[in-house]
Amino acid sequence: MKIKIITPTPFGPVVLIWSRVNRKVKVIRILLSRPDISAEDQLTNSYPHYAVSSCGKIDSLSAKIRDFLEGKDVKFSLDVVALDSCPPFQKAVLRAEHQIPRGKVSTYKLIARYLGKENGARAVGNALAKNPFPIIIPCHRAIRSDGYLGGFQGGMDMKQVLLENEGVHFDVKGRVIVPRFHYD
Repeated sequence: MKIKIITPTPFGPVVLIWSRVNRKVKVIRILLSRPDISAEDQLTNSYPHYAVSSCGKIDSLSAKIRDFLEGKDVKFSLDVVALDSCPPFQKAVLRAEHQIPRGKVSTYKLIARYLGKENGARAVGNALAKNPFPIIIPCHRAIRSDGYLGGFQGGMDMKQVLLENEGVHFDVKGRVIVPRFHYD
């Protein structure tokens, strides 16, 4: 396992945990800084003996993540993540979430319905809460059915800013204003 620390970003450090899987570079996990703990501190707590390392593909991905966090329109491929490390349901949720285009949002309930799990909104929310690849799989684009944000690994302020960077608008109560949800 190798570590790449992306800094600076508008939201603090971001950590990429990566490895070579079948000779291909794959991201194993991404740690976002949160209001209560930085990504670097999360890394130290979970992997106290880590070593920083990189390669061309990781450097390129790091630059794309930084650009995305700065508000640029960046598309990420699933080819770079170790999606096979996720359980089948979570993998399906992450694939569905990855398909939500920039500037669009869906709800946990609609994603569940899309996956054929009519009463699975909470399970979708739990799968996204444990998303090992935030930003590459844009879990900030899933919100509650009432228009409020729901959770996000990087915190609610980061989720709102990421959506605003994509052109999503909010009302005075903090609810997302959209004419139509993705998967509706």
